[in-house]
Amino acid sequence: MSQHHASHPAHAGDGRPAHQPGPSHPSGDGHHSGDGPHSGHGHQQGHGHHHDDTHLDWSEMASLLERQAEIASPAYAEAAAWLGTLAPVQGVRRILDVGSGPGVVTALLAEAFPTAETVAVDGSPELLARAGDRAEARGLAARVSTLHAELPGAIGTLGSADLIWAGNSLHHMGDQGAALAALAARLNPGGLVALVEGGLPRRHLPQHIGIGRPGLEARLDAVHATWFGEMRAELPDAKDEPDDWRALLTAAGLTPAGTRTFLVDVPAPVSPAVRELALAHYGRLRDGLAARLDADDKETLDRLLDPADPLSLHHRTDLFHLTAHTVHTARKG
Repeated sequence: MSQHHASHPAHAGDGRPAHQPGPSHPSGDGHHSGDGPHSGHGHQQGHGHHHDDTHLDWSEMASLLERQAEIASPAYAEAAAWLGTLAPVQGVRRILDVGSGPGVVTALLAEAFPTAETVAVDGSPELLARAGDRAEARGLAARVSTLHAELPGAIGTLGSADLIWAGNSLHHMGDQGAALAALAARLNPGGLVALVEGGLPRRHLPQHIGIGRPGLEARLDAVHATWFGEMRAELPDAKDEPDDWRALLTAAGLTPAGTRTFLVDVPAPVSPAVRELALAHYGRLRDGLAARLDADDKETLDRLLDPADPLSLHHRTDLFHLTAHTVHTARKG
């Protein structure tokens, strides 16, 4: 993501899953499962926070964001196909992926809309380089470009578009309503905006895991919610308003066109790649939320991350990956 006044993730915006507390250094994107303890797409590097554990560094998280979005690719491909029923595929000539992160969703959008120029927009040059490499590897280099932009300030420089995808990136902008209005101004008449915000928190483990108290993930969610509120409050021009996306889209002068939620369901037993993603996810949770967790839960996380422990994530047969991403759409004119 870009500087918390910059662009985004995720998604995070890649496929972007949503927020993850980062270690104590600057960073950047995505909640829900995108940022902070869960990460995803849409990414912005975040600097300027006052609490170290609310900093995110999307560039350092590049591999994690990429793997996370790849695992969610079937859900994002389904979402892109759904958008093709709301916007005429042959009529979409330019797409902006705002908070693109490493470009996993950028490529999926380009494939779903084969006549469009698709632009990956992000505040991280490192993530944009990955987006460009991915497009080239998938034979999309002629139609996919990258644009470094610090959002929301640079929204006015993005040019016009027939489709704007913002995956877990809007919540990294302090005044979400103003950012949405600026994005709406970039839409051509009849154009569509698609926001990935909300859904369901990521789950990797059953309620009772044989270590510590049952319900670990629910408690981590509660701690993360506090972290996320602090992250939002520290953004430039932060505005405290409900996450009523339909109302925000309407206030931006757009007409809501439908909301759908897409499931990412990888049951046990998982592949080595999904296991590695779970290990990275819990490692970031332990590092980013350590000061906020009680001693029992910290000990449980330590055991889950210890390869010598037979009940760790390295060896568990009950490990899975389950989450859901909600896409809110609205049309201009």
